[in-house]
Parts: sequence; C-alpha cells; structure tokens
Amino acid sequence: MSDSSLSPAAVNAALADFPDPETGRGVVQMEQVRDVRIDGGSLKVTLGLTTHSALLKEDVRSEAAALLRARFPQASEVIVEIVNHDRPPMKLGEIGLTAKSVIAVGSGKGGVGKSTIAASLAIGLQRAGSSVGLMDADVYGPSIPHLLGVNRKPEVVEGRIQPIEVAGLKVMSMGFLVPPGEAVVWRGPMLHGAITQFLRDTAWGNLDYLIIDMPPGTGDIALTLSQLLPLTGAVVVCTPQDVALLDAVKAIAMFRKVNIPVLGMVENMSGFLCPDCGKRYDIFGSGGAKKRAAELQVPFLGEVPINMQIRIRGDQGDTTNNFTDPTSASYLQAICRTLVKNLAGSRKAAPPLPTLSVL
Repeated sequence: MSDSSLSPAAVNAALADFPDPETGRGVVQMEQVRDVRIDGGSLKVTLGLTTHSALLKEDVRSEAAALLRARFPQASEVIVEIVNHDRPPMKLGEIGLTAKSVIAVGSGKGGVGKSTIAASLAIGLQRAGSSVGLMDADVYGPSIPHLLGVNRKPEVVEGRIQPIEVAGLKVMSMGFLVPPGEAVVWRGPMLHGAITQFLRDTAWGNLDYLIIDMPPGTGDIALTLSQLLPLTGAVVVCTPQDVALLDAVKAIAMFRKVNIPVLGMVENMSGFLCPDCGKRYDIFGSGGAKKRAAELQVPFLGEVPINMQIRIRGDQGDTTNNFTDPTSASYLQAICRTLVKNLAGSRKAAPPLPTLSVL
C-alpha cells in the first residue's frame, strides 16, 4: 500500500525496516539514512553502507530505490546515493583481533586449489572496497606467498608483526618466515602457538574480513581456531569427482564437530573451457559439489572451471590479475558476491547484532 504523502518523515518510515546487510538492523535505527531531499516530485536519499557490505553496494542501492518507488509512486524520480558508514569491528576473543567476519577456507584433501580460492576470496572482497586480511594457516605447505608473488620477511614494530601488503591486502604466512625449501617439522603445541601468534601479534588493524587458508585435511587447526575466537564460518573447496567429494564431506563434518558453521562449498576445476573452440569438457565431472551441498544442506557458492591462465598466473605470483581476466573474473566475483549475500541473508534472519559500543 503506497503512502499518499511524500515527506522526509514518510521516507524514513518507509525505510524503517530496510535492513543493513552487516547488522540486520534497520538503516534508520542505525542512523544510516544520512539525508532525504525532496525537490518537486524528485526524491533523493543518501544511505550509509559499511565497507563490510561493499560488494552489495549496487544491490542495496537498487533494492532501496525499488522500495521507495513502490511506496511513493507519485515521485517523478527516485535516486539512492550510497556513501561510507563507519562502524569499527569489535575485538574477538582474548587475542584482541578486530575483525567483523573471520572465514576459514578448507578442503578435505590437498590439490583441489584451496589456496587459490582462499586468495581469490580475499582479493575479490578487497577489490570491492572492504578491509581484508589473508592469513596462511597452512604452516606445513604455505602457498599464499607464491600465489601473490611476495617473499620478503615482515617487519616487527613495537612487538607487533607488520603484515605484508599486496595491492591493499594484508597478508601473513609462515612462508615469509621460513626459507624456501625448508621443511617445518612441528608437533601440535608448536602449531597452536604459531597460529595464536599470527592472530594475536600481527598488526592487522581493523578488518572487515580475515580469510584464513587452512591446511588440507581434518587436522586440529580448526579446533585451535574455534578455541581462539568466534569464526563466522568455513568455506569448503573441492573438485567434482567422487573421491574428492568424499573428503570434502569429512571436512564439513570436522567443521561442524567443532561448531564452526559451514558457509558453503566451491567446486573448483569444474570442467575445462577450451580457449580455442569454447567447448566445455568435464574432465573431472561436473556438478558433484552442487549436488552434495544440497544433500548436506550447505549453500553452494559457485564453480570455477579449469583455466590455464589461473594456473599460469598462480605460478607467476600474479593471482590478483585473475580479476582482470573476464574468463576467470566472472566466476570468482560470483563466488565472492554469493558468500557476502548469504552472510547478509543470515544476519537478516538472525537476531540483530547488539548496538554495544566498540573498541
């Protein structure tokens, strides 16, 4: 039912239940409706959005505009402008990390492209405008430095490890600290200590997202993380064939056992797109992860076909440019967007976050 009046008060009333993607609370309550201007029949609303929701900027703009057009059909035009709304993160756990969402990326086995997907999630979120950290927790086989083309040691300033920055992305990895080719031979307690130090003693700053590249398999790092801080959830990467899916199911069971929500599955190496003829070849099969995700009641985030350029750029330390190549960017962007959209949907369905003061 449309409102016959067109006034700032009526516009605020119309937006009262429009949810902020990050908190699930109404944008009016959260003081994110910055300005309402009515000029003749033209309506312009300025809406604040946090960088945590940067990937959803256009979605929020179009949804808010559609709501206002439906409520005020007499308006000759409706313009929604999105500006930045600052909401710092709260400290997580006793380690002092300040991040809004902490997402672990895992797999049931190695060789499925988990690190490439973890790096791509971090890069995609950062490119959209979010503040992102990428922590390589695969202590025994750190791949992130190679994928991003960095090999220098981080500095320590006033007892805090300064993460390496790559195109605005804050990165920390054991690969920065151990000489290439040297094996890390540690028992569980030493591993726990390293992960704790990476989280507690790295100067991450205020993050919207911390993406954690987990070791493959079902080791105890997931338990360590669950004890250190509240994780937003985990993303499980697998390939389409049954043997990989069996291991992915074990990874999902592991996360659930330590009470880490599973945010979704990604099917990597999902078919091969021939660059010469454009024909698709399902070398490892296709759609297996999507089917298994439905059976396990886990969101399916998307697929990434086998792409020679993704492999080449990974070998060259140029993974960030996967987002400038249309043959890979569309798939990776879709996964990032689906993940953030699902997070917003979960937040909308859950009790709203508290309005406690932060930091």
